[in-house]
Amino acid sequence: MPTPSARTRRARATLAAAALAAVAACARPPVHPALHPSVPPSVHPPFPTAAHRESAPVPRLTEPETSPETELGRRSAEEVAQTVGLVDDDTLQQYVQAVGAKLAAESDRPGLPWTFRVVDDPTPNAFALPGGYIFVTRGLVDLLNSEAELATVLGHEIGHVAAGHLARHAGGGPLAPLGLGLGVALASRLARYGDLASTGLRLVFQKYDREEEHQADDLGFGYMLRLDYDVREMAGVLVTLRQGSRAAGQSALPGWRVTHPYVSERLERTRARLASLTRPRADTTGTAPLTNLVSNSAEYLRHVQGQVYGVNARRGFFQGSAFIHPDLRFRVDMPRGWQKRNLTAAVVAVSPRQDAIVQVTLAHQGDPATAAQAFLSRPGIQAERALRDSVDGVPAVGGYFRASTDQGAVEGTVAYFEYDGRTYQLLAYAPAGRLAPYDAELRRTLVSFSPLVDPQLLNVQPHRIEVALVDEPLSLVEFNTQNPSASPLDDVAHLNQLPTPAAQIPAGELVKRVMEGWGKEEGAQTPEGRGWAQIP
Repeated sequence: MPTPSARTRRARATLAAAALAAVAACARPPVHPALHPSVPPSVHPPFPTAAHRESAPVPRLTEPETSPETELGRRSAEEVAQTVGLVDDDTLQQYVQAVGAKLAAESDRPGLPWTFRVVDDPTPNAFALPGGYIFVTRGLVDLLNSEAELATVLGHEIGHVAAGHLARHAGGGPLAPLGLGLGVALASRLARYGDLASTGLRLVFQKYDREEEHQADDLGFGYMLRLDYDVREMAGVLVTLRQGSRAAGQSALPGWRVTHPYVSERLERTRARLASLTRPRADTTGTAPLTNLVSNSAEYLRHVQGQVYGVNARRGFFQGSAFIHPDLRFRVDMPRGWQKRNLTAAVVAVSPRQDAIVQVTLAHQGDPATAAQAFLSRPGIQAERALRDSVDGVPAVGGYFRASTDQGAVEGTVAYFEYDGRTYQLLAYAPAGRLAPYDAELRRTLVSFSPLVDPQLLNVQPHRIEVALVDEPLSLVEFNTQNPSASPLDDVAHLNQLPTPAAQIPAGELVKRVMEGWGKEEGAQTPEGRGWAQIP
């Protein structure tokens, strides 16, 4: 039997030709055809034997229209969408929703308001929130090669929700290291004022234990098999994600291996299950090997065609300590040596000792004076001396403050200023008594904010994925010689789930490569709609 990665990558000639035609029809920027149904109704009985579901079954429940769990999930999902941001591609979002909804209908909690979204983050990962709200990152979508592999990821997350793992973690539990580099204690202490460690993001950073990961695998495996998805691709997904990705660490989200531990152990269990897997015969006379399972590689890759790969430069990027935002047309110098992250709604830097943080973001209260007054009059905040700095020749409005939290006092500085018709906030804070050593550096960050005028930086575009059809056998090295990628060859091999660049590619394969960025999508949203959304 071919390995899962080989099965994932092998497109039948007819499917490949159809996909190539769809790809060729995509002008830059790509315009995707209408969504087509891709998975036929299951003609086989539900998950056949108890031996295949190694964890205890979850009783099927009738869900109320609303519950504390679903309300927590809805609020948390809104926070994630606002803080991390969603991929601006309705066709991709509809496709992932359709695949996820079919799997969720096979779960033990079909009545939940199941919602599946792709967040605009380059780090490969997926996560679930209470009540059936599930997210997969753009980085993971780029890395997968078929609909069956997507079903593997979504089925696992559905399993976490169906088994009640998220409901247990909502009240507390072990956290993965925050991608901001900010210590958990400081993050929770300052979250009230910095909007950085909300409930939604806290749940994203949850770590599952061994039993929970195994049960989610078992449940997801069952959902896939009921829908005739090729469950053999589950092992290939685990192998690929175990290898990690260069994209991990490019954002505030933790990598997949951080939030989904015990990968090698899970891979062994999956391979053992696959080695002996059969399904009942239709005539009930015994069992038969798995055949005619759905992969849908060509259909999946049609949706990956044209997607952003890596950091989306239009939404901001770093050059050394300088943060550049082409869409919003500004630059600002963050403190040197600090750990920096660009979130959808803010650019953030954390001190080397992880005892101070500064963020620049859009404000929501209108003009700078109104915004400053609203912040400094919050309950628990005590305004101190006023700030006397200017930004691009315009006086900033704000001041120093102290605040009380459940975990102790904090002190900070906040400044509001107007640029290009928008009001911005610079907020810096630290535990009481620790702000003074950073004050001069933080004020330099404030006054460094300036218009972006370099045409090359203003017009920078993100890299994108292009799908090509291989018409003759060749290695990835040979393919790259004929069709150069903008990314290192090792990254392209990982993107295609190949062990090395020397790996051979059969004729008829669909292969991903990374292209230099082209112009914005036609009808693209304004900067506020594409990122850095105003915080309510």
